Amino acid sequence: MVLDLGQKYFGAVNCDICGMVYTATHPEDEANHAKFHRKYISCTKFNGWKNEEVMEDYPDGRIIVIGPEAPKYAHKKVEEVRALVDRELGFVEGNSLSGKDLCKTFLFISSDKKIAGCLIAEGITKGYRVIPDKEQPKAEDTDSESQRRGAVKRIRSSCVRRESHLGSWSMRRKKIASRLMEALRYHYTFGSVLRMEDIAFSDPTPDGKLFATAFSKTPQFLVYKYT
Repeated sequence: MVLDLGQKYFGAVNCDICGMVYTATHPEDEANHAKFHRKYISCTKFNGWKNEEVMEDYPDGRIIVIGPEAPKYAHKKVEEVRALVDRELGFVEGNSLSGKDLCKTFLFISSDKKIAGCLIAEGITKGYRVIPDKEQPKAEDTDSESQRRGAVKRIRSSCVRRESHLGSWSMRRKKIASRLMEALRYHYTFGSVLRMEDIAFSDPTPDGKLFATAFSKTPQFLVYKYT
């Protein structure tokens, strides 16, 4: 418990830079925030690489891709960013994506040399169609996986994605997620453009569900279990 004695900072504080919520004036919380803040700043800082694979250029930044054949230093950066994304989205840490043959990571690099968005995609063989709450899955559509998820219908899918904003709140509402999705559609498979029905979202958060519905123009978008 904390006593409110009129101090300048009191109760839960949301850091505008790293997004961490901590208790002001609480020594342990402030120490944890300071540690995470330093890690966050180091992780999102990006001065550029000599040989970048740039997919798209914009006035406010660029999108680069890191594929399986990328140098080790690029994969190391991806793992740092992935750990940060996992923490932000509530995923269990420890699942490395390096080494997956069809895995590609798209990073949005802002004009001020920061990683402002991340989209990680990998090849899969099946996805699950989200069924609106008013509908119930038919008996032939249910299996152990769909029962675990709830109202979803199993169908085939060839690509998956997950994305997250990084950086301060000033980077929100800049269509970074939409631009990363478009980069995925046009550059994941050489010589072809992915259809929306070829893309599944991994365990979307409430905000992610709203985005997936808006981008795919249907509440019955695809999902899959990220492993």
